[in-house]
Amino acid sequence: MRGAVVGGRKPDRSVAEIVAYGLLVGVISGLGAWGFRLVIGLVHNVLFEGRLDLAYDANSHTPLAPWGAGIVLVPVLGSFVVTFLTERFAREARGHGVPEVVDAIYYGGGVIRPVVAVVKALASAVSIGSGGSVGREGPIVQIGATFGSMLGQRRTLSVTDRQLLIAAGSAGGIAATFNAPLGGVLFAVELLLVRVNARSLLVVGVATGVGVAVANVLLGSNLAFSVLSLETIASISVTPADGALLLVVGVLTGGIATAFIFGLYWTESRFERGFGNRYAAHAAGMLIVGLVIYGFARWLGHYSVQGVGYASITDILQGDQTAVGVLIALLAGKLLVTELTLGSGASGGVFSPSLFMGAAAGGALGHALAGAGVGTDPSLLAVAGMAGVVAGATGAVLTAVVMIGEMTGDFGATLPLILVAITANGVRTLVTPTTIYSEKLRRRGRWAPVGLQALAIDAVRARDLVDARRSPSELEHDAPRVGGNASLFEVTLALEEEGRGVVVTEGDAEIGVVTRESLAAAVRRLEGASSLR
Repeated sequence: MRGAVVGGRKPDRSVAEIVAYGLLVGVISGLGAWGFRLVIGLVHNVLFEGRLDLAYDANSHTPLAPWGAGIVLVPVLGSFVVTFLTERFAREARGHGVPEVVDAIYYGGGVIRPVVAVVKALASAVSIGSGGSVGREGPIVQIGATFGSMLGQRRTLSVTDRQLLIAAGSAGGIAATFNAPLGGVLFAVELLLVRVNARSLLVVGVATGVGVAVANVLLGSNLAFSVLSLETIASISVTPADGALLLVVGVLTGGIATAFIFGLYWTESRFERGFGNRYAAHAAGMLIVGLVIYGFARWLGHYSVQGVGYASITDILQGDQTAVGVLIALLAGKLLVTELTLGSGASGGVFSPSLFMGAAAGGALGHALAGAGVGTDPSLLAVAGMAGVVAGATGAVLTAVVMIGEMTGDFGATLPLILVAITANGVRTLVTPTTIYSEKLRRRGRWAPVGLQALAIDAVRARDLVDARRSPSELEHDAPRVGGNASLFEVTLALEEEGRGVVVTEGDAEIGVVTRESLAAAVRRLEGASSLR
């Protein structure tokens, strides 16, 4: 809209008001996590067991389906529904969700279409319920983010407040999904928040706390996973020998995370180029997934790598699955079916598959060493492996350590988790600077922060960008106007409305004009400090 006061007409709301919005976003995130699980349960029970029932315990193995080998076609059936939903209503609902949220924050002005939440929930529930290897967290992040954006648009909030509510909704959703409030806050801090200050942390903290509280009432407050061998340990000390072993786990899981990133996007490009039809592409990928899960059922007596995979993770952490060969097969199988599921066009998250692969890798190494007479706790290495793959794949090191501590209740293992997570992230960074989230944006030609970064450009105000060679009188009377305290981002949005320039005001006075040339010059000066490349 021409003549909009980007920096002045829509100032950030008061702390009390924005916190109230954060509370509302948290309630919806908790309800969304609950409702999403119910839909997954319904789809799963109908397709795998032929019964109408909402109850589904992801930590227990699914009984073998009554249709025997016909289970191979269940993921294919789900693929047609997923493709119809994403192609017909919201293509941005395809994939693992977080890159789309980051894109909306940094490039979409905090605007997400409302239909995305509905389509993402349905498509992801069908993907998971029909056996696709994806997680619940990506969809609920996008659901919470969409509601935050909708609320911000409905209440005509500033761009920065819309961005904040998107981050709060995402954090509330992932916190409610994993019963991990602090992990949810760190997820927002490391991956989503444009500004980290007392105001933003308060809003995100309220959203995550309320989201978890609502989910606990509806879903219970049990830990996501139980690790029997670690439950009575207050704090795990790390000797030099232990440190060396944990570095090995970090290198191993960092390599797995790197392979996951490259393999996923390689698979995605192969399906896009090899099939002219998205229905055929997704069906082909899910047919292979169906064959793999049926193969595991014939071998181990359960589907092992289908869905979120929490039952197999529980087996590993509780010491029920100790065979090194089986653990390696589970790792390879999960990596394969996750890349096929997402690469061919499914909808769902990458956090849960990362947990699975990390647990399998750490467990395999631990049991191999125990078998060789090396004194170690395979369950500890499995938990550390979970942190390693998550940190390496996503770049969110603090989130990985804290969230896995909350999910297992094993904060005594914090030091080992930190060592493995940092090492794994470092290994991945040596190979590629992009994460599984930022790589998708890079392929679109877009940049976003990877982890915490203090941007020099975020301190630049409109008054600092005024072009001394131009006067406000040279522009049309309805040219966009911004307050002198408007951010560089807000000035950029205003320039998209009027190519000649934007008028900068202080109160009722016009103090100058920002042109594309003065804006570009400022960015070039700051490029080295901001890492904006």
